[in-house]
Amino acid sequence: MPSSPGRVARSHVKAVRAFNRFYTQRIGILRRYLDSDFTLTEVRVLYELAHRPPLTARELVRDLELDPGYLSRILRRFEHAGWLARETAAHDARQNLLRLTEAGYATFAPLQQKSRDEAAALLAARPPAARPRLIEAMQTVHRLLEAPAAAGRRIVLRDPRPGDLGWVVQLHGELYAREYGFDAQFEALVADVAAKYLRDFDPAWEKGWIAEVDGERAGSVFLVRKSATVAKLRLLVLLPQARGLGLGGRLTDECIAFARARGYRKVVLWTQSILTAARHIYASRGFVLKESQPYTAFGHALVAETWELKL
Repeated sequence: MPSSPGRVARSHVKAVRAFNRFYTQRIGILRRYLDSDFTLTEVRVLYELAHRPPLTARELVRDLELDPGYLSRILRRFEHAGWLARETAAHDARQNLLRLTEAGYATFAPLQQKSRDEAAALLAARPPAARPRLIEAMQTVHRLLEAPAAAGRRIVLRDPRPGDLGWVVQLHGELYAREYGFDAQFEALVADVAAKYLRDFDPAWEKGWIAEVDGERAGSVFLVRKSATVAKLRLLVLLPQARGLGLGGRLTDECIAFARARGYRKVVLWTQSILTAARHIYASRGFVLKESQPYTAFGHALVAETWELKL
């Protein structure tokens, strides 16, 4: 007789446990994580703070399913080391917002690069023809184990409508001020880009996308004409609560597909070295870093980067 939905075959349980043992050993969790003095949990907390600032301790407890006391000890260690800063939330004086300091980002950056290098080494050990199958299998596991609430969210990529570009400018201004401390000059730059897109829009060669999650705007990206053979990806942005849904990758993929369909030979983009999540999306799609240039803007010393993808 077939098993009921509430019962699981012992052989299936055994198979899951065997895979867990194999995979945790394969990715090195059983030794010092990333050859560092950090535990896996500590690195994951650093990751969340680096990619989703500002956060409250309550959000970290909920999203990472951590014991509050254990998280409190981790945060105290980070704060003592000078990696973590706290500030009172404007919406609730009882809540502290947590963000990494410059020293915290400097501590996390080599860990993130080490993680990337190990993932690359894991893939490099497989024959090139087998790598897409491996990634597809991982994505299948991810999708099937994803929480039903997240998997069931309604995601739509649509054309921009009146008012959307103003929202894109506002989102950039608010988000980059909150997460990176950028001043109003950054919002002015985005406003100039948005205005030029609206004023000079050529539908034969250019296109924009607004991402919606459950009927609410959640992100954007635009592809504009730079020359007859080169397109430029611009204004890729996501609300913090929309991260983790694969939207950044989907928006980037739409730009690449449109550029190919229009006969462009290359897609280029300009970004900042601190935007680690966006840089990962670009690299995973085959974009190559062509130029890095230190400069000062938006109230900070930054490193501007130019990436390109040959089609």
